[in-house]
Amino acid sequence: MQLLRLGAPGSERPYVRADGGTLHDLSPLTADIDGTFLAADGIARVRDALRDGALPAAVEPGTRNGAPIAQPGKVVCVGLNYRGHAAETGAAIPEEPVLFMKAPDVVVGPDDPVFLPRGSVSTDWEVELGVVIGKTARYLESPAEALGHVAGYVLSHDVSERDFQLNRGGTWDKGKSCENFNPLGPWLRPADEIADPQALGLRLWVNGRKWQDSSTKDMVFGVAEIVHYVSRFMVLRPGDLINTGTPAGVALGQPEPKPYLRAGDVVELEIDGLGRQRQSVTKQG
Repeated sequence: MQLLRLGAPGSERPYVRADGGTLHDLSPLTADIDGTFLAADGIARVRDALRDGALPAAVEPGTRNGAPIAQPGKVVCVGLNYRGHAAETGAAIPEEPVLFMKAPDVVVGPDDPVFLPRGSVSTDWEVELGVVIGKTARYLESPAEALGHVAGYVLSHDVSERDFQLNRGGTWDKGKSCENFNPLGPWLRPADEIADPQALGLRLWVNGRKWQDSSTKDMVFGVAEIVHYVSRFMVLRPGDLINTGTPAGVALGQPEPKPYLRAGDVVELEIDGLGRQRQSVTKQG
């Protein structure tokens, strides 16, 4: 089952694609796929409605894929969470998860353009497994209970401007929160349909050349550990997004001259079972 939001920016409508491939309009159940919907057992209610035939088939609108969740309350990111990525950047393996934030309004659709910020010299790509929270997580006692607070998984592109991130003072957030810096989707896959979030292949290409090709098994801290850990520092609420880190193969980790994104580049990325994205890189107006 795939939960989607289709339509022009700001006018997306909720849909579900059933296992057989038929698209159904979710408007009879909810106005949007957001924290309120997820907290109210929305995914279970969608399954019940599909089983009961309460959601008539919808005509494919043939329009833009929006992010599969409405703007999250917060976007929490984990840095240096793949062994290969830490090695390529010369960083030590973290003893605890490295956390930083992205502004929630950078979340856009999976095929929306990536904007090069004004003054950018080192905009970089990062394919990541996104975790969407479905149940409030506050001071969880152990990783064992953490996955019960996950609504589902999603393909996330954590775009980064490395010069802003590393050379402009302060925390990493400056290089992470530029406009359109988090394409998300195309769909949200319920957590119980992903047998093992630590066994997913993830890949990224730029202009047809594959740069990232790894598996979530290379994570330093798995999904359960991350959700548990983050809950000790902040309350995770339904609809929040966690970007769990990127594998080796980013531009930052390449020899000089590093192949950072330029206007006209095309980025494509995918994760097993979570679909595929395609973005054109555009200079900021």
